[in-house]
Amino acid sequence: MLTLEKYTIGVGDRFAHQAKAQLQACVKLAENGIDVIPVWNKSNREHSFIGSEPQSVFDSAQAAVTALGWERGWHVDADHINMDTVDKYLDCSDFFTIDVADSIGQAPEGDAVAAFVEKHPELVGSVSIEGIDEPIEITREYVEEVAVKYLSAVAEAAKIYRHIESKKDEFIAEVSMDETDAPQTPPELLIILAALADEGVRLQTIAPKFTGRFNKGVDYVGDLAQFEKEFNDDLAVIAHAIAKYGLPENLKLSVHSGSDKFSIYPIIGNALRRTGAGVHVKTAGTTWLEELIGLAEAGGEGLALSKEIYAKALENVDVLCAPYASVIDIDAAKLPTAEEVNGWTGDQYANALRHVQEHPEFNQHFRQLLHIAFKLAAKEGARYTDLLKANAEVVGKNVTENLYDRHFKRLFVA
Repeated sequence: MLTLEKYTIGVGDRFAHQAKAQLQACVKLAENGIDVIPVWNKSNREHSFIGSEPQSVFDSAQAAVTALGWERGWHVDADHINMDTVDKYLDCSDFFTIDVADSIGQAPEGDAVAAFVEKHPELVGSVSIEGIDEPIEITREYVEEVAVKYLSAVAEAAKIYRHIESKKDEFIAEVSMDETDAPQTPPELLIILAALADEGVRLQTIAPKFTGRFNKGVDYVGDLAQFEKEFNDDLAVIAHAIAKYGLPENLKLSVHSGSDKFSIYPIIGNALRRTGAGVHVKTAGTTWLEELIGLAEAGGEGLALSKEIYAKALENVDVLCAPYASVIDIDAAKLPTAEEVNGWTGDQYANALRHVQEHPEFNQHFRQLLHIAFKLAAKEGARYTDLLKANAEVVGKNVTENLYDRHFKRLFVA
């Protein structure tokens, strides 16, 4: 089994032009004595929107690694795959995010629930877990209820895992259950991990849904104290499950952040330093926004195209928002008009978009709309990518600074 490193960062590069700038942030952190390993990810949905192929992610990542002489690890994630999409990623990925959210709540087969409950009497009663102050009280009925909800998803994860295993000797498996309505509680996570162990799924990261809102491209919305308790309890549950069920020793939480959850980053960092646990954090979408910021700052044709993309996004706001309704909160009344934006300087556009919340010109509604508007840039084809090449220095500077200053420092630097 390929072993995933302790600290990993899931980085998205929708147009396959920023891998070197992203890796440069990892280089800067390594110079400070902290190794964070990049995992380049791009979902099947994003490939279909942009018209790219999975191999392009590997190729751009490998080129960046070679250009910077990066001698540490790196990975390519087949992001949010299922049985229908996994095969096209087998040759070019070594990390597989197995997404089984659609199977949550489906009725398990036969007597699967009864068999699971009989096999795991240790889950019923007063369950003491090191790191959680009070024992967790779990009834048999609760175990049955959770099993009914999740055993089909676990079975689907196992089916996909075994399919990958039949095709590849070495790979990293993540199980993702975050794209669902309700967060998983720590006791639910424990039951899910027991079920995954029963199925022989050697997962190295698990992505539960946490409490609160993880909207695209903006900060966490929710009770920070509740998140802190939940995150720390989940770390304790994972350590307990590793010891109890023989799961991989490096099994860790994966936080599918929707990017830029700045207020929870210090909580995560403190928990990691306290426990010695690892983490995988996905912060994919903001690279595309840093490209727009760089093009706006470059002025000329770059600024003109940035304004055009916003105008088209505003014109098609309902269509763009529909697929992301559960992960965006856009107040249309707070979106500037296209005419207003057309009068902006490059700095004004960049300030409205760049995620510096204390800046008086920052507009989170403007940012969220552009976050989900990358399809409009894809439709521009070579016009967009040629501008990225022509302005590679200013764009790359924004990409590196965003990842290093606003993400890595908050997460990994005490």
